[in-house]
Amino acid sequence: MKRIGLDCHKLEDAQGNERAGIGRHVFNLLEEISHRPELAGEYKFYLYFKGRIPEDIPFLKNSIFICQVARLPKFLPFFRPSFNIFFHIALPFFVWRDKVDVTFFAGFMLPAFFIGKSIVLLTNDIYYEYTQGSLPLRYRLGYKLFSNWAAKRATQIVTQTEASREEVSLFFNLPKLEIAVAPLGVNLKDFQPTTTETKENFILYVGQAFPRRHLKETLLAFEALAPLHPNLNFVAIGFDKYNPPIIGYLIRQIEKRIGPNRIAWHPSVSDKQLKNLYQKATLFAYISSSEAMGLPPLEALASGTVPLVADTPTTREIFENSAFFVSNPITPQSIRQALERALAEPQKRTEKLKIGQGRVNYYTWKRHADIMLKLFEKNANA
Repeated sequence: MKRIGLDCHKLEDAQGNERAGIGRHVFNLLEEISHRPELAGEYKFYLYFKGRIPEDIPFLKNSIFICQVARLPKFLPFFRPSFNIFFHIALPFFVWRDKVDVTFFAGFMLPAFFIGKSIVLLTNDIYYEYTQGSLPLRYRLGYKLFSNWAAKRATQIVTQTEASREEVSLFFNLPKLEIAVAPLGVNLKDFQPTTTETKENFILYVGQAFPRRHLKETLLAFEALAPLHPNLNFVAIGFDKYNPPIIGYLIRQIEKRIGPNRIAWHPSVSDKQLKNLYQKATLFAYISSSEAMGLPPLEALASGTVPLVADTPTTREIFENSAFFVSNPITPQSIRQALERALAEPQKRTEKLKIGQGRVNYYTWKRHADIMLKLFEKNANA
């Protein structure tokens, strides 16, 4: 019986669509594993949480999972439930105590005091965040120290696309062929329209608004378009990750110039609301300079809405001809021109949607889980 550990503390952060990024990744991987009863005779998955075991995830009750809060006894000097105590001390201790064969860390870092076999997800965008991003210094320093620690000490590094593998190899000085690639997936049943949805006249953005995703520039591009498209609106979903936050102020200033009620911004929405927005949008805009993969544009494509993305090796690999591309994502003018082209060509949007079905069918959580299970097997036996 192989014992596989997973750092699951990101599942505690929120519920539904609020589980973005790492939390969404871990959620979907575990859900796919829970649907495979044949694994029960071969694996036990030890899931480690920081503060609580989420009660809103029914598949965690599957007997293949052993869920634990990795908390040190209160009589020890480091009982305070901070992230650093959990991640660097309590989690490694629990993994050692449970005699886990290999542990998966989806959060781009390896704990300082981890001594077992490990699989760590590293991406090009985590390198971007600690070298050029706007996160507070303590986060950038943590990512720099412990992502590079992972590159040096992890048993296996995994990333999400072939393009990301090229960059991870370069940024972290790793042999490319030693880096595994496990693309993320899309749940077609969650996003694919069951009926023909009536499109509404708005552009949609979904994702945590890090500066590298250029929501600011996209909003300024929309401002330039607005007088020419008086019935066109913009909807943005995602937490403001600029430092200091700017999105709310920027929207107020733009609406002073173009008129009220043209832009809607919500830090998060329910899964049902998200699906509805994906399906009804005319165009999906996700102009990220650096992304290991980026699920929102794929989810939009699965929902019947063509994405507009930055022209990068990653987006070309994922979308091929099923998206519109922005050649220079850092300028509002370039984004505005790309938006204009996409909005002016409904026939081309339809063609890209047809091509996109093949791309969406390629990126599934089943395929992701298949690859990860092979990595668990390989590294547990190493």
